[in-house]
Amino acid sequence: MTTQADARAQIGVTGLSVMGRNLARNLARNGFTVALHNRSVERTRSLMAEHGDEGDFVPSESMEEFVASLTRPRAVIVMVKAGAATDAVIEELTGLLEPGDIVIDCGNTHYTDTIRREKDLAAKGLHFVGTGVSGGEEGALNGPSIMPGGSVEAYRTLGPIFEKIAAQVDGVPCAVHVGPDGAGHFVKMVHNGIEYADMQLIAESYDLLRSGLGVSPGHIAAIFREWNRGELESFLIEITADVLSHEDRSTGKPFIDVVADRAEQKGTGRWTVQSALDLGIPITGIAEATFARSLSGHVDQRQAAQRTFEGRAGDVDPAGVVEDPKQFVEDVRNALYASKIVAYAQGFDHIQAGSEEYGWDIDRGAMATIWRGGCIIRARFLDRIRAAYEETPGLESLLVAPYFADAVAAGVESWRRVIAAAVRAGIPTPTFSSSLAYLDALRRPRLPAALIQCLRDDFGAHTYQRVDREGTFHTLWAGDMSEQRVDK
Repeated sequence: MTTQADARAQIGVTGLSVMGRNLARNLARNGFTVALHNRSVERTRSLMAEHGDEGDFVPSESMEEFVASLTRPRAVIVMVKAGAATDAVIEELTGLLEPGDIVIDCGNTHYTDTIRREKDLAAKGLHFVGTGVSGGEEGALNGPSIMPGGSVEAYRTLGPIFEKIAAQVDGVPCAVHVGPDGAGHFVKMVHNGIEYADMQLIAESYDLLRSGLGVSPGHIAAIFREWNRGELESFLIEITADVLSHEDRSTGKPFIDVVADRAEQKGTGRWTVQSALDLGIPITGIAEATFARSLSGHVDQRQAAQRTFEGRAGDVDPAGVVEDPKQFVEDVRNALYASKIVAYAQGFDHIQAGSEEYGWDIDRGAMATIWRGGCIIRARFLDRIRAAYEETPGLESLLVAPYFADAVAAGVESWRRVIAAAVRAGIPTPTFSSSLAYLDALRRPRLPAALIQCLRDDFGAHTYQRVDREGTFHTLWAGDMSEQRVDK
């Protein structure tokens, strides 16, 4: 039986499914003594049997023994299912911990739950650190991107640990203190939203190339490998080439052709869109990517529409809209890069809005820095984003930073040609299209929102503002059409 007098573990992990197991192994491999606990003891025993030689582990069979094995201030990583399961583990832990101890939630938790938990535990003298971890099971083992929130005091203890086990790029760890309470989980949520957009843009690019050129997935894989040597270099582009070149062993067909075209989601994309709506931030690319996944799952509706509109929707043979295949490939590449810039610009706008709403003071350049390695959206151009925010910390939008403005301007004609071809051929490009519409709306000197102001005032007396003088006004639309100034 482990007692406090025997305590020697520097950090503990409770919840030893794949992510928790690999995070514990990462910690041990980096020289930390790691306490282990799982509700089902078999998982603890399995980890010890298979990987116990990778470092210094202290296995426990009860929560009491687990907590007793930790040195003060105790630091406990919780890696269980988000929601009620996390609350249950926290409740059990708080009865055993002492003031100054630290509870770290490394799951995909909604940031509002983290805000609530941080407040509750602070009242008990405990630190609660909601921590985003990106990189999947491979990243958890070999070096993820780590986004911790919580108190500065807690990070003094956790910082050296997180920075040691995180991915490293140019000698810089992909871990930084994001901000108070829910800041870490908020940033991880937005990261996942950008990930949704990035993957949907890649999928739309694949669809355009395959439908427009009539070439094999293997041929498209070679195109993506070529793209990965340039400005589009990223983890997602790299693995796209791997997926498209893979053949199904049982049928010999391209693997992508035997996989159902229904994309799953775990909720973080939906959370991102909901949060952006609450904050009034237009993240149109991320929203369309999220809805595209949702639409893919409505199989009955899709089949009914296929039967109903076959030959009646006015689209043409996709191959017929591509006159110059080489130029089309280049156009898709340019459109992908421009749309990707928009998706990241919207994501960083969202981070800024959340930071202002909750008083987090998030450094957007630091977020780009820690996303350069370990995480799913790691990409070459994150260095460009980091540099843009270092040069202009209060940057209104990434789209107006010189490098990104030039890149979008250089690709915009390709972007328009691709979308026009897709519309003619009936190839859906919701994220490409919405991203271009977002750019066009931003740069227009005048939007039709003036008409919306008038309509709202007409049917609901919601008032409007004028361009030629200050104040708020209402027109008596059902009366003599005179205008009144309204004090608000």
